Amino acid sequence: MRFDYRSLPGDVRFGAGIAAEAVEDEVTRGGYRNAMVLCSSREAPRAAALTAGLGDRLACTFTGVRQHVPIDVAEAARSLAHASGVDVLISIGGGSATGTAKAVALTSGLPIIAVPTTYSGSEMTPVWGLTTDSRKETGVDPRVKPSTVIYDPDLLADLPDPTALTSAANAIAHCAEAFWTPLSNPVLALEATEGIRVLARGMDALVTGAAARDDLLYGAFLGGLVFAGARSGLHHKICHIVGGAFDLPHAPLHAVILPPVLEFTAPAAPEAAARIAGALGTQDAVGGLRDLYRRAGIPRSLQEIGMLPHHLEPAIDRVVAALPIAHVRTVDAAAVRHILTRAYEC
Repeated sequence: MRFDYRSLPGDVRFGAGIAAEAVEDEVTRGGYRNAMVLCSSREAPRAAALTAGLGDRLACTFTGVRQHVPIDVAEAARSLAHASGVDVLISIGGGSATGTAKAVALTSGLPIIAVPTTYSGSEMTPVWGLTTDSRKETGVDPRVKPSTVIYDPDLLADLPDPTALTSAANAIAHCAEAFWTPLSNPVLALEATEGIRVLARGMDALVTGAAARDDLLYGAFLGGLVFAGARSGLHHKICHIVGGAFDLPHAPLHAVILPPVLEFTAPAAPEAAARIAGALGTQDAVGGLRDLYRRAGIPRSLQEIGMLPHHLEPAIDRVVAALPIAHVRTVDAAAVRHILTRAYEC
């Protein structure tokens, strides 16, 4: 056995009802005097409540968050941070809020306190993404990884079940991909297996009306953790290219792309497929994933999430143009066509 493992720095605080107190604690502990909150307009009232204890230490709030972080949004947030003399960023919301804070940190080096309100997992990673002219560029930079992440299951109490379930499926995609990127290792495989197990359990519980937020948020944390270590592979590269080009919803897109990628990959990664199947409580990874999607009502095709018929060929062309993509099975133009056609039709 031979592998490399690097643990990324950062603090995690997890617990129901802790968010407001933890935000104030972290700002005080860091000695920050001019905080900037980044959130969507929908999250603005909750963000105001969670940061009320900061008083005059809250310098400004940016509410122009949009999915895939368009460059104009990033520039607007950067300008506000600079003009306000900000010394810390507080992202409150899903992956788009975290991503916007990362865009500011990328050029400023400002620390981020992340308070997730979905199961995106982005808050655990040093990966950033920006969209310019329908092309999404991604990169890795340690400056964008939040220094502190505050997980509060209570913040997800009003997340609609369909949104929560699709967000959790996105977290499963983070875990699954961690088995087969060039940076995969046995430690990440353990965390990914546990992540899939608790996410699937939480999704099934949520469908029945049982309490599930702890499991789902813990699973999302593990998904972000393993993605931070394993980094982006075939699945995520397809999602970034297609999502940025056609402005498709982030979590549903990841949910839709995973089954055909897993179907393509499993023959070349039987051990990974067996571990994924075991975590799902089944004998077949692809079948088990599709069964979970059916029980949870997860979108299963690109058509369902808004891709138009005439977008399929341009999507294939864009991904083919990004080849080669490192993977455990050779990815050529025919493979890309097969994966995206399956994703469009399933």
